[in-house]
Amino acid sequence: MRAQVKYIAIAQNAGKHPVAVMCNFFEVSRSGYYAYLKRKDRSSAEEKLAALIQKCQRQTNGTYGYRRVGIWLERRGIKKNHKAVLRIMNKYGLLAQIRRRKKYRQMSGQLHRYPNILGRDFTA
Repeated sequence: MRAQVKYIAIAQNAGKHPVAVMCNFFEVSRSGYYAYLKRKDRSSAEEKLAALIQKCQRQTNGTYGYRRVGIWLERRGIKKNHKAVLRIMNKYGLLAQIRRRKKYRQMSGQLHRYPNILGRDFTA
């Protein structure tokens, strides 16, 4: 059974039984349970930030990566770690579209494309 399911069961029964006893019963650490309680409320904040990132990507046609999105957020007064921005962009599928590089062309094939208007003949 996953630890998150155990943490949910402990949270539901926290008023009935001591947390330490339930953690021993489910064989999970107390610190892990309390860390889960802190993480539980983070999803709503992530959704708000994801909506802002989505707005940024719409305005910039999906060309901004996590670094430029972080700068875009800072200019609007929202300070977030670049790693958090990258994690949220990965989670919600908001990563930038990678531009393809232009193919290198040699100029030798393009040098003599002009018509011979003067009709000059340079052969001996």
